[in-house]
Amino acid sequence: MKLEICTWPDDVLAARAEPVAEITPEMKKLINDMVETMYEGDGVGLAAPQVGESIRLICVDQTGPKLRADLRVLINPEIVECDGEVESEEGCLSCPEFSGTVMRKERVKVTGMDPDGGPVCIDTDGFLAIVLQHEIDHLNGITIADRAGRLKKAMYRKRAAKWKA
Repeated sequence: MKLEICTWPDDVLAARAEPVAEITPEMKKLINDMVETMYEGDGVGLAAPQVGESIRLICVDQTGPKLRADLRVLINPEIVECDGEVESEEGCLSCPEFSGTVMRKERVKVTGMDPDGGPVCIDTDGFLAIVLQHEIDHLNGITIADRAGRLKKAMYRKRAAKWKA
């Protein structure tokens, strides 16, 4: 089932998400719904706070919604190593009509659990590293609008206020 995506500056997007203590059948349904929502929204990543669930859960697919060849679901993901720097032009399903340049680490090593509770370790660079950092930012209450400069953020806040009215 496709879920509703929360948009900035919704409070759930600004909160630090809680760790997942247990993988339940409800969580597995949430994962399936998040994957469907990500693909239908033409996204390459989605974090649970973006669908109103303040838990540490992300799904990513660097091949995008068309190919759907590299789906990864991570529970309680954590960046344990990183190095280098790279500029990234990013958009976000929770920040419609907004894009911006974000400084990211060039390489990251992320650990977490898969939907069956098994350990996951992804050591990567390039686009997948950027997508992982973007989604983990969501778990920490940070959006690309939050990473924008003061003027661009103020302009986006005005535009977002009109949508809510």
